Amino acid sequence: MLGAMIKPVRPPRKRAAALLAWYDANRRDLPWRARPGEAPDPYAVWLSEIMLQQTTVATVKGYFARFLARWPTVEALAAAPPDEILAAWAGLGYYARARNLHACAVRVAQAHGGRFPQSEEELRALPGLGPYTAAAVAAIAFDAPCAAVDGNVERVMTRLHAIAAPLRAAKPLIRARTEEMLPPARAGDYAQALMDLGATICTPRAPACGACPLAPDCAAFAAGAAEAYPVKAKKAEKPKRRGAIFILRRGDAAMVTRRPPKGLFGGMTAFPATPFTRDVAPGDWLDFAPCAADWRTLPEPVAHVFTHFALQATVFVAKTRKVSPPGVDCRWAAAGDLDKEGLPTLMRKAAARAGLL
Repeated sequence: MLGAMIKPVRPPRKRAAALLAWYDANRRDLPWRARPGEAPDPYAVWLSEIMLQQTTVATVKGYFARFLARWPTVEALAAAPPDEILAAWAGLGYYARARNLHACAVRVAQAHGGRFPQSEEELRALPGLGPYTAAAVAAIAFDAPCAAVDGNVERVMTRLHAIAAPLRAAKPLIRARTEEMLPPARAGDYAQALMDLGATICTPRAPACGACPLAPDCAAFAAGAAEAYPVKAKKAEKPKRRGAIFILRRGDAAMVTRRPPKGLFGGMTAFPATPFTRDVAPGDWLDFAPCAADWRTLPEPVAHVFTHFALQATVFVAKTRKVSPPGVDCRWAAAGDLDKEGLPTLMRKAAARAGLL
């Protein structure tokens, strides 16, 4: 029965010991993870944790390798032009992370001599490090006794203790249960073991409970209701918005602009566009065109889902012979070079729709 509380068989420390033994035998081989016996690289740990926010391990692997090859130290990343970092980040989404990535690198290089602070509290003071990321870096990089609670850990703990409260309300209890199991040593391995368990065994659907080192203690498993946890409140439908993107062609080039430093796609290269709000009516879209031209709409809008809303953007295309692009911060970009411009995914979709990619 959902919510039935079944006391775990083993005390917390013995559960942690069983988890760590499982991790030693089954740990994932990840490019940012130190091998057994090696000291973790705090820069690699931090870089991977920022990239992994809202993104899958499979997606991050390639980006991580490219970033590390191009900027092998936090000092190198701090010295890089922000535009280059944004371009290299394109496709990972949530672009504020890329801006914070550079800001954090600069802070570590300038204020900390290129060394990441080791405590969770000091890490929280760095740009872009929230409660989870600060705890994860402190634990994994420095073995600090911190409970790093991500989505995988939430799933493991809600099942282990049959926590029936909706996930948002259950977060304080989940953290308390995670801290309760924290072993006196190997805090970093404990954090990664819980993450690996959630990613490979205690999966959202069809969890492999028979292979789980915590199965003897798991209340959800005992009740035959593992997939009922975590309990999630019903998601509200994302608001729908519409807008327009303008692609002005000059021969084999298209006009691009620099987005304002704050807001959607802040500081990134993009095509001119309307604001993506509900305040601009379709009849007013051409008021935002970069210049007067024979604008025509492509047959199908491009669709993209953001964190807080779903967008349908109509793509307008036009041609010009003007040598100088209209507007401030605008320039011509060769169609063959658009892949190197670091366009946000939405803009890449628009470019593909217009036959530029």
